[in-house]
Amino acid sequence: MSKLTNYRLLSFDVYGTLIDWETGVWNAIQPTLASNNAQITRSDFLKLYQELEKSQQTKTPGMPYSQLLSTIHPQIASRLALDPPTAEESNRFGESVGEWPAFPDTVEALKRLSKRYKLVVLSNVDRESFQKTNAGSLQGFPFDLVITAQDVGSYKPNLANFEYMLKAVKEHFGVEAEQVLQTAQSQFHDHHPAKKVGLKSSWIERPGALMGNLEDTVYDWKFDTLGDMADAVEREL
Repeated sequence: MSKLTNYRLLSFDVYGTLIDWETGVWNAIQPTLASNNAQITRSDFLKLYQELEKSQQTKTPGMPYSQLLSTIHPQIASRLALDPPTAEESNRFGESVGEWPAFPDTVEALKRLSKRYKLVVLSNVDRESFQKTNAGSLQGFPFDLVITAQDVGSYKPNLANFEYMLKAVKEHFGVEAEQVLQTAQSQFHDHHPAKKVGLKSSWIERPGALMGNLEDTVYDWKFDTLGDMADAVEREL
């Protein structure tokens, strides 16, 4: 049976896996809800957000993520029968990405995993938003390579994003596809497309997470947290 330590490189989703995307976007919508005296459950909001985000990513695959969030903010308000937000309010919602919190285990787990693997970001956000996140809740962690949707010109689950990453890691590190382990929470954005391009994957399930879930789950390893995965790697070593 294959071992975690047989791989040379981890390709990470960030938002949902390293960063608590759901809490981040839920916090970001609070000013809009408060100014309208509106109430919605977190789970209902996340379902709506995911639907609108996915639709907008399909329509405008080249749009930077922070701008995409600003674009769907009025759509969220409309669907919830709220007052139309100002452009400034929508921009603030879009720029909230850099303030979204990391999961408590993330940074320490990255430090431990970096002793064994090259660590590469394959994220659906834009470069500027990721830089803010990296300088903020990721505490300036030095990833070996950062690839964003803005670099590729499309959003995961588009297979082009994974093909771009595989070409880049071969050029930069001489790492072949069979030495890459896609490490992510979202079945929709990461595990299913990773399987289609022949990659093995580690599912960081993040119990209670809603966004990116599918009934049909595919993965080669499964952990609740990235810290649990780092523990498993150290046990193998």
